[in-house]
Amino acid sequence: MPFYHKLGKIPPKRHTQFRKPDGSLYSEQLFGTIGFDGMSTNSYHEYRPTMVKEIRNQYSVKPEIALENHMKSYRLKGFNIKPEADYLESRKTVLINSDVAIILAAPQDATQDYFYKNSDADELLFIHRGSGTLRTHLGNLEFKYGDYLLIPRGVIYKIDFDTTANRLFIVESRRPIYTPKRYRNHFGQLLEHSPFCERDLRRPETLETHDEKGEFLIKVKKQDDVFDMIYASHPFDVVGYDGYNYPYAFSIHDFEPITGRIHQPPPVHQTFETDAFVVCSFVPRLYDYHPNSIPAPYNHSNIDSDEVLYYVDGDFMSRNDIEAGHISLHPAGIPHGPHPGTVEKSIGKIKTEELAVMVDTFKPLMVTKEGLEIADDSYHKSWLD
Repeated sequence: MPFYHKLGKIPPKRHTQFRKPDGSLYSEQLFGTIGFDGMSTNSYHEYRPTMVKEIRNQYSVKPEIALENHMKSYRLKGFNIKPEADYLESRKTVLINSDVAIILAAPQDATQDYFYKNSDADELLFIHRGSGTLRTHLGNLEFKYGDYLLIPRGVIYKIDFDTTANRLFIVESRRPIYTPKRYRNHFGQLLEHSPFCERDLRRPETLETHDEKGEFLIKVKKQDDVFDMIYASHPFDVVGYDGYNYPYAFSIHDFEPITGRIHQPPPVHQTFETDAFVVCSFVPRLYDYHPNSIPAPYNHSNIDSDEVLYYVDGDFMSRNDIEAGHISLHPAGIPHGPHPGTVEKSIGKIKTEELAVMVDTFKPLMVTKEGLEIADDSYHKSWLD
């Protein structure tokens, strides 16, 4: 749940006349969610944001499902996803259900000749490798290693990278993504026990405004199809806006871990939530300080949810043979826990340097063809002595 933000020029009262220096009106747009009941932003444009000249193409990007119903734990070697120049073509969906898609991407170049809009899903981009600028019609955000970029559905954006060696872990959600409600009061303010606060959320501070007509390609994703839509004015023509619905950034390095005398459960790491899944951040932290504590996690059964853990960097103390960029999938209904030897090894340790992102879904995840191509088929046997 972001907080109120204002950028650029806006009139003193919404839905009233707001004129350009030449006397003509700016075009107002309500950019809202959940009908008129969710978060919204009022933006003011040089031109009408409705001027479609042509729809040139429509093509499917629906992932091919390889395993629809399964009970096997998998390890996916994420860095085996090959780099590609184009941002959209580099995005490979590896796990999916009707609520969420887990996507890996290794784009080498900026979105050069098009803009992109996901009309169905919020996008949470985790920057594993690389840096650059997320450019949107509601302002720009600089990003670097460890940043989450929350892009609400409907935001028009481009993404520019500083180098060609980029790695992204993307959560595409058909459910709105919020900060955890237990960390907020009834006004929406983050509470004192929250592991982060509003100061840690980076809002757009630079508004890129183009007063330009022509032909501008926006690739719009809807129901697993991409539509090539040609607009008559530049999509970044906003002169100002205010409201609650805009992209923002949060660094995993600004997440303050919650620790205790004994091992804490995964919800203490929660960073984002929807009504269909949660996202958690595992960061460097001190271990438990009970004299007989066992820092390694206890065995537990995922009765109601699939667990996905994306390993970013550091020493993953509960796993053997895990590297940066790997993804572990532990399906609902069967127990999982630390690898053999890691429980004893953890005793007496005072801290961990691990860095990882976890996604727990309440519906089973299907493995796509592209996911199976980078999967370790023997991972489910790795708990045998």
